[in-house]
Amino acid sequence: MNTTIRKIGNSDGVILPKELLDRLNLKTGDNVVVVQEGQELRLRRLEDSAEEFERKMKVARERMRKYEVAYRALAK
Repeated sequence: MNTTIRKIGNSDGVILPKELLDRLNLKTGDNVVVVQEGQELRLRRLEDSAEEFERKMKVARERMRKYEVAYRALAK
């Protein structure tokens, strides 16, 4: 996928195509980190936000409720 570095206000930036954002489940406001690996740049999602933590905890609580009997049996 090719894209161009563009002027955005006083900075330069890269516009990510909507199809790529959809595939990676990224949206405006999500945090990413740029990592340089040799001559390559990689974008990685930062998932340590409070919103992401709460989402993960909600999933964990749902699983704990759903499999409570199994977890109690395994804990013995």
